[in-house]
Formats: sequence, C-alpha cells, structure tokens
Amino acid sequence: MKVSKQVEDSVKEAITNLRNALAFAARTEEPYVAKHIADKIMDLDMLIQVNNLISHLEEHETRTD
Repeated sequence: MKVSKQVEDSVKEAITNLRNALAFAARTEEPYVAKHIADKIMDLDMLIQVNNLISHLEEHETRTD
C-alpha cells in the first residue's frame, strides 16, 4: 500500500529541511551530527523510492489483469 500524496509531499519537505540542516551542520557541528542527519535523509528518500516502486508495481498488476 502506497502512502498518500499529502504524506509524500510532507516527507519531501522534510528532506529539503534536513538538507539545509546538513549544509549548516557540515560547517559547524561535529561530524557525527552530519552523519546522523544524512542517515535520516537517506531513510526518508528510500521511503519515497519504495513508494514509487510500489505504485509502479500496482499499475503493472492492474494492466496485466
């Protein structure tokens, strides 16, 4: 089951905000802070990618039925 458009948009906005935080953290914080922010960005990005994959699979399944 894929996530709603509203959730996907919110996750994309969170990714944008985390990227801004990462840019600042890379200049001023300890490296482990930047690493953990980057990990969260990757986790959220993978959520979007998996959501897109599920959407494509559902479309394919519908076409072959």
